[in-house]
Amino acid sequence: MPTPITPTISAVAPTPDPRVGLRAGYWDAAQAAWNMRLVSTTPPPEGHRGITNSDLAFTGKYVVQGNYAGIIFWDVSNPVKPVLVKTIPCPASQNDVSVFKHLLFVSSEGTNARLDCGTQGVPEPISKERIRGIRIFDISDIRNPKYVGNVQTCRGSHTHTVIEDPNDKENVYVYISGSAGVRSPEELAGCVGGNLTDNPDSAQFRVEVIKVPLAAPEKAAVGNYARIFTGLAPPPRRVEPGRAGGPPAAGAAGAPPAAGAAGAPPATGAPGAPPAGGRGGRAGGPPTGPNQCHDITVYGESGFAGGACGGYGLLLDIREPTHPVRIDAAGDINMSFWHSATFSNDGTKVLFSDEWGGGSSPRCRSTDRLEWGANAIFTIERGKLVFHSYYKMPAPQTDFENCVAHNGSLLPVPGRDIMVQGFYQGGITVFDWTDPKKPFEMAYFDRGPLDGTRLLSAGSWSVYWYNGLIYSSEISRGLDIYEMVPTPHLSQNEIDAAKTVTFTEANAQDQRKIVWPPSFAMAKAFVDQLERSKGLAAGTITSTRTALTRAEGLSGAARRTALQQLGTTLNGSVSGSSDQAKVQMLVKAVNDLAAAQR
Repeated sequence: MPTPITPTISAVAPTPDPRVGLRAGYWDAAQAAWNMRLVSTTPPPEGHRGITNSDLAFTGKYVVQGNYAGIIFWDVSNPVKPVLVKTIPCPASQNDVSVFKHLLFVSSEGTNARLDCGTQGVPEPISKERIRGIRIFDISDIRNPKYVGNVQTCRGSHTHTVIEDPNDKENVYVYISGSAGVRSPEELAGCVGGNLTDNPDSAQFRVEVIKVPLAAPEKAAVGNYARIFTGLAPPPRRVEPGRAGGPPAAGAAGAPPAAGAAGAPPATGAPGAPPAGGRGGRAGGPPTGPNQCHDITVYGESGFAGGACGGYGLLLDIREPTHPVRIDAAGDINMSFWHSATFSNDGTKVLFSDEWGGGSSPRCRSTDRLEWGANAIFTIERGKLVFHSYYKMPAPQTDFENCVAHNGSLLPVPGRDIMVQGFYQGGITVFDWTDPKKPFEMAYFDRGPLDGTRLLSAGSWSVYWYNGLIYSSEISRGLDIYEMVPTPHLSQNEIDAAKTVTFTEANAQDQRKIVWPPSFAMAKAFVDQLERSKGLAAGTITSTRTALTRAEGLSGAARRTALQQLGTTLNGSVSGSSDQAKVQMLVKAVNDLAAAQR
């Protein structure tokens, strides 16, 4: 394996951008790293090499990696050298994975997937041997997973989302997002398609809600259908890439704001909205909006879910998890395929990614606009989506690199909204979107294309923070692990505070509220942020650091008293600060730390 390069550390990104023109190669591709470090790369195990790696899930010290040939379990206790624990040969697409306690859920949508996990495929057009839905494994003993059940659905499961009902401790629920055509009723009874007007039982225009009894997962079954697409007309369409005279980006000067933005026309299909053309509906019938979601991210603590549903971004009310309800929809001429969603930790913002081209095309070339195949950032105001800006990995890539916005997650840095995200062969990017109008890149890692003469699929399918490190599922090269390093954009105290947040399990589509335990690292992180923003005078910054260092050297009642005194002093600085909200965060962090002393 090649030695990871030493990252460049700086406040301003290197110029010219070293990501541009990187040498191609499999293990010898050139690398570029800024403000973050590659810890290790572990190639796929035998039987999974040369086959697409897909999504990741986390449980304890293990990373579960989907692969179109099956499932891979890694022990990452030593991130420098992950250890292969187990593989399950079980071909399917996409084999996206989620965990919940002792259960593992795996998506299956392609027609080659067999109920028995056999590798011979299913050549017959209609077969009872085929599975399109989710598989369920018991991973109580992760070295010996047991296939305990499955749930068949009419359109299969391209992705899925695990969600808890706080009032139901005996079951867990799974939203199924299936994008394939409707199966024949001869293969699965009850599967019929068509427009809802003609067929109210259509398997289109719905999301399946599966109920899984924790004590008897083999009894899992579809318990409800959520009709969250009712009344949506075709989404706005954009001009072809590179065509001269195209409209400016939504939200840009002289452009109409994105649907749902303040002062914007309502989303296409809403009352008063302009008509729009598009595909959908039955032959000869009226066109319709999307009839499925690609992905649904639930954020239970906020009561919201973000549905990335092809032509629209949907805001869902999930306070009753088994009956999600659409409360708003946003369309945008610059968004081609709404793919996934991520909420800010306080639930006041949501970011939707656009997987323009399905992830198999080069969409980061110098001729591609930065708002195409990017992220669209919204605030949530009184249940409405209000558009603010776009963010896209900014370095031009070649014609031989599939590159577009894909999966990522928040970094648990207190007081800020920071996200790491994969852009396939555009590499991974870390960006700050605390100010929804001004997102900016603060770190990256990239490799050259897999092949310098033709486009072969590779790069980061998904990249997530988990318990102090960043893990990326590299489509062709295996499992990458990264760490953030101290930079002008991110202090060691902020990194240390982020590392105080630990989870026993994590799934990208089941976003959990980040809660920081009281720590000196968090208080110091807020001081660093106030110094960076000039939210407190330099003298106050210095005296606060001195007081924190002194308190940290004490113990018991003496430490508590010192922290209480500091909290009182800082509280007096709130009114004179240019960043009052951040000073209040600091005061709370100091007071919480004082209260935690014994």
